[in-house]
Amino acid sequence: MMKRRSNPASGRKFESSNNTSSSSTSREEDTEWEMRPGGMLVQMRTEMTDVSVRNIRLRIAFGALRYEISVNSQATFGELKKILNAETGLQPADQRLIFRGKERENVEYLDVCGVKDRSKVILVEDAASIERRFDEMRQNAKIQRALAAISNVSMEVDKLADQVSEMEKSIAKGVKVPEVQITTLMEMLMRQAIKLDNIAAEGDACAQKSLQGKRVQKCVETLDVLKISNAKVKPVIVTTNWETFDQSPATAQWELFD
Repeated sequence: MMKRRSNPASGRKFESSNNTSSSSTSREEDTEWEMRPGGMLVQMRTEMTDVSVRNIRLRIAFGALRYEISVNSQATFGELKKILNAETGLQPADQRLIFRGKERENVEYLDVCGVKDRSKVILVEDAASIERRFDEMRQNAKIQRALAAISNVSMEVDKLADQVSEMEKSIAKGVKVPEVQITTLMEMLMRQAIKLDNIAAEGDACAQKSLQGKRVQKCVETLDVLKISNAKVKPVIVTTNWETFDQSPATAQWELFD
């Protein structure tokens, strides 16, 4: 009976081959992959990846404005938008970045899209952002017009409030005021109240409008009280005593001359 003699060297070789394959499989399992734009599967970048990363200078065109931005060559377009926010004041959500005639998404990498040193990237503002900004400008202009109108009413109320104060002092001293003055002052205050009602106010202007309306109401209420108090004031009657003098007959003496 013949027995097949095993070759130790061959066994060691097979075992070494299995170990190498197992080690290779283990390294492949430890490697993380990511899907790049365009469907390319590449090894995921990690902080431990030994790749020299450098900054590149990009030329940014934003309307008639031109910027030169330094950015990491492996940054994303979303990170570039954050840098442009500090330069242009435009929020990242309102930015649209165009490179090689195509709008780029936030997750796309600069180097993967072919962005190199001195490459030109076009920045445009989102249409919805432009419309929103114009709406804010119109709203602010409306508020400013309302504040100006309220300010004019405030100056008129100041003058009328001074007259009410002077009238209050006079009546307190017992000086009767003609009722027509009180009525006229009340009518002038009511005109200012009507002006306030016709002002379309929002935001800060609404608070100012309410404040002036309360001032007008307080002045009118004061005049109502003064009207009652004024009716109780007795008018001062001034009497004049005339002194009479007896007229002595005038005697004239005439001197005759020859």
